[in-house]
Amino acid sequence: MKKLILSSLSLAMVISLFIVKPVQANPNLSVSAEHAVLLDSESGRVLYEKDAYEASLIASTTKIMTAIIAIESGKMEEKVKVSSRAVHTEGSSIYLTENEKIPLKDLVYGLMLRSGNDSAVAIAEHVGGSVEGFTQMMNEKALWLGMNHSNFENPHGLDGEEHLSSAYDLALLMAYSMKNETFREVTGSESFRSENRDYAWMNKNKLLTKYYAPANGGKTGFTKKAGRTLVSSAEKDGMELIAVTLNAPDDWNDHQRMFEWGFDNFETVKLQSEGTVETNGQSYYLPRDIYFPLTAAEKEEVKATFYRYNGVELDNLAGMRQFMVGETPLVQASVWHERPKKSLISGMKSFLGRITGVVPWST
Repeated sequence: MKKLILSSLSLAMVISLFIVKPVQANPNLSVSAEHAVLLDSESGRVLYEKDAYEASLIASTTKIMTAIIAIESGKMEEKVKVSSRAVHTEGSSIYLTENEKIPLKDLVYGLMLRSGNDSAVAIAEHVGGSVEGFTQMMNEKALWLGMNHSNFENPHGLDGEEHLSSAYDLALLMAYSMKNETFREVTGSESFRSENRDYAWMNKNKLLTKYYAPANGGKTGFTKKAGRTLVSSAEKDGMELIAVTLNAPDDWNDHQRMFEWGFDNFETVKLQSEGTVETNGQSYYLPRDIYFPLTAAEKEEVKATFYRYNGVELDNLAGMRQFMVGETPLVQASVWHERPKKSLISGMKSFLGRITGVVPWST
């Protein structure tokens, strides 16, 4: 699926008012999961969903949030002194010992590859000052990302009455996290050997290590109450998709079917090229390339309309551009009269990340 340019759409959008409409095709696709979603990482478009917005138990897929907060803390090279509380955390473990000193980076690998609950607590205490303080950071991050059906009670995912998220929220979180190169490296690793160990930790994510070649990251999870949970990402021909299943008895096959359906039925199309364009004797500035996944039929029907702000003083804003397929809106954004200062562009990109949870363009 090559990235194509729709040359007829010479004037398009900018990102200061970027809205992705969850538009779903009518798929001939079924999954075993109680809750599922397939999301395009670049645009945030939902390609497929099954009760994706309902809050549910999520087990160790929680650790994606724990990992990205740890990575973004800037403390990855610091040594963590392991507490008694961490060592005695129930469930899956990387067998930390009390008072052991281990780099935070190693704990993040142990968290993501081996799903260590002891590692999760050690990370939380070091980065957040306490498990409770770190949990507050998790909920603040969820709010910032627009995870509106999520609430975290702990950093590891052991069942809690109010420890919940939705398939869609987890997809937003994974899409955001995959924009971080360190996170990509960690989640995409098949093994890692800590300087504190004489053996390597092998990744439990068999979709990555065994079953599906395009897979490039993810996190497994399981508790008796939550069932099997899985978040995964895969990339093929320039398109990266995020799949999430909650309470899925056949999750490995669910994800492969979802990915193959997505890659077979959608193509990443370039709707806008960055730069200044001329139309009707006036120039406008489009600050970013915009890519969007479309089916073959949608690609033939997509159209763009420019709505000018006539007689309204809105500084540099010239109007709004909206892309639609038939009567269904896909994406809309504002158009500017001229290229703004770089600091303003960066600020708008940050705002975009906060309101959507997905940052479609790299810095």
